[in-house]
Amino acid sequence: MSNTKYILGSFADPDEMMHGIDKLQANNISIYDCFTPMPIHGIEAKLGVKPSRLPIAAFVFGALGTCLGFSLLYFTMAHDWPMNIGGKPSLPLPNFVPVTFEVTILLCALGMVATFFYRNHLFPGRAPRVMDLRASDDRFIIAIDAKENADHALVESLLKEAGAVEVKYNERKYVSYE
Repeated sequence: MSNTKYILGSFADPDEMMHGIDKLQANNISIYDCFTPMPIHGIEAKLGVKPSRLPIAAFVFGALGTCLGFSLLYFTMAHDWPMNIGGKPSLPLPNFVPVTFEVTILLCALGMVATFFYRNHLFPGRAPRVMDLRASDDRFIIAIDAKENADHALVESLLKEAGAVEVKYNERKYVSYE
């Protein structure tokens, strides 16, 4: 078992998986990650996952969009091609609001999509990273790093006590679809 990278506990029920997380944590066994076919309320807090920093990225992209939208309008309306339209000033700030708002939303949305793809390594041509193919169908998987937790028999017995349907030992980080 020296080549084993991950110990995977496969559960048929989300409540049993949550019970398995409790059992493993009670025995000071670190959990690498959990893979589920649907969102499970409270699993992030139980695993100690930190809150996402995506809202900070959204604010930065929104501020960039506001600055770029206003700069574009200022450059075109007041600097590059000023026009006297009906005696109105060449820098009509209230008229800039709709375009600035739309550019803010556009850059925020595109920036968030790019950040999400970058953060989750979703690049074109990249092979999917899946521990167990059934995790996207009907199984709830707990992955335990086998190198950090040397007592594999204890981990396996705890997973079985918690209701694991199957316990597997992965020698690779991810399963290929082939």
